Amino acid sequence: MIGSVTDSLEPSGKYMEAVNGTNVTIVNETLRDAARVELVGALAFLVGIFQIALGLLQFGFVATYLSEPLVRGYTTAASIQVLISQLKYVFGVTVKEYAGPLSIIYTFLEVCSKLPNTNVGTLVTSLVAMVSILLVKLLNDKIGKKLPIPIPIELLTIIISTVISYFAKLNENFGISIVGEIPSGMRPPQAPKVHYFEKVVGNAFAIAMVSYVIAISLGKIFALKHGYKVDSNQELIALGLSNFVGSFFQCYSISCSMSRSLVQESTGGNSQVAALVSCLILLVTILKIGALFEQLPKAILASIIIVNLKGMFKQFRDIRMLWRSNVTDLLIWVVTFIATIVLNLDMGLGVAVAFSLLTVIFRTQMPHYSILGQVSTTDVYRDVAEYQKAEEIPGVKIFRSSATIYFANADLYAEALKKKCGFDVDRLVEKKKKALKKKQKKDKKEAKKAKKMTSQIKTVCDSGSNNLAFVNIDMEARPQEQGNDTAATAANGSVTDLAPQTQSQPQPSGKPTLHSLGLKKPPLHSLILDLTPVNFVDTVCIKTFKNIFKDFQEIEVDVFLVGCHASVITQLERGNFFSQTITKQHLFPSVHDAVTYVTRNRGESLPQTVTDNNATKM
Repeated sequence: MIGSVTDSLEPSGKYMEAVNGTNVTIVNETLRDAARVELVGALAFLVGIFQIALGLLQFGFVATYLSEPLVRGYTTAASIQVLISQLKYVFGVTVKEYAGPLSIIYTFLEVCSKLPNTNVGTLVTSLVAMVSILLVKLLNDKIGKKLPIPIPIELLTIIISTVISYFAKLNENFGISIVGEIPSGMRPPQAPKVHYFEKVVGNAFAIAMVSYVIAISLGKIFALKHGYKVDSNQELIALGLSNFVGSFFQCYSISCSMSRSLVQESTGGNSQVAALVSCLILLVTILKIGALFEQLPKAILASIIIVNLKGMFKQFRDIRMLWRSNVTDLLIWVVTFIATIVLNLDMGLGVAVAFSLLTVIFRTQMPHYSILGQVSTTDVYRDVAEYQKAEEIPGVKIFRSSATIYFANADLYAEALKKKCGFDVDRLVEKKKKALKKKQKKDKKEAKKAKKMTSQIKTVCDSGSNNLAFVNIDMEARPQEQGNDTAATAANGSVTDLAPQTQSQPQPSGKPTLHSLGLKKPPLHSLILDLTPVNFVDTVCIKTFKNIFKDFQEIEVDVFLVGCHASVITQLERGNFFSQTITKQHLFPSVHDAVTYVTRNRGESLPQTVTDNNATKM
């Protein structure tokens, strides 16, 4: 990631110079490298600032989103990248430096294309070193407990190979690449170049996050293996301080080295003392003895790294284990691995975290919906589809979802509820609406007719008064003979049917019921929603609950909520859930309390119950 920044901001083409007296141009590596060092120092400074700030803001919580399958898939992919990056040293070939997506694939393909140009001496050196290290490690595993200390095969390999390379002149005689000149001493501290900041601030944040994730991922792996905990915020601050201080000495951004961490762990270094010893040896090497390792073959370093990646390669066994135990975790592992290989560490990490969070959403969208029944004569209620002795309470449906209810699954919850009820709720509600509409239309028509009759009576009365005539209208006897109609004789002797004034307006008879509308009542009278798994509700969930209450109350089914946590009730209150039709009397602490209330109010007998909190599957 740092290399891609230096290549884009300080490319080699920027430092091309013509050779005196010729048309040939070459790269002034001295000027280019000096500019790149300044750029990298500024980048490390910003990375350190970001990490310290995030650590102080307790941003380490982001590590909680790194599940174990994600971490193991990520580190396995990173180990593959380390392996491929070391192949050029094993085969003694030269390849280009690639950056960005597919860079590791391009590197691997180029290494494969140059295999015919393999340096045989380098390959033999690598194979001998790897076989020797593997054999001694196996020996350490067998008899390591009987030895005072494990055989430090990596250190012995470096010393022996350096001595052989020096006396056999492996670089000159066989073309085996060596470490070469190691500059002695330390650079004096200097302030980072501020003019680079605006150009690299975005890259600095990405590097800060990726370096942290690599460090915390390795930390989690070793913590699980050795039984301790990792403080994520402390790791952030430690990395930030290292980068911040190092930037003044023109160091580049650091993180945990997977290969070197594995080497240290495999040789028995498990504490800060091992890190302190490593730092002291590095300091002595930089200041005094660096020249002694100039003849060390690069193939030896590559061999040590590759052998110590063996522990990471064992994580491929996770695929078989996860296939048997949890397919979703397997998908997280595989997607993380492929994304990291294809897109590199930075973008691969983003894809992995995004996919991991999406699986959480998908799981909440596909919970297990169940109808609960009472287990024998206990106060325990279980899924009637799984427990043979769990029986439904007559006229009562107890519905439960295994996940919390929020905007992503609220509609699915309502659909599953209506499906589990055993009848078409929406159709019955629609039938009642149509029946009500028909009744209202009929009442309106009758009222209009009655009003017309009243108007005619008034006209007849007015006409009779003007002619000083009286028309005797029988208002009692005739309705019994002709229904609700009566007869009035007009002044001209004609007879008109009229409705009595006492029935000119429809009599209020309360809210129409399903029975009065000629509709069949549903097979249940009470619906109990078990909200024990629900730990929060949002506005969409509250609206869904309101609609559920409205629909079921419309068809004369009482709805009750049970098992609501105090925080959920508070959220319901803030969301204006409670009203005149939905009160807190619809809340009960447990399913059994709600069932007891319903059955007693309905006058039904409730089986005698025996408290049993440890019911098992039956």
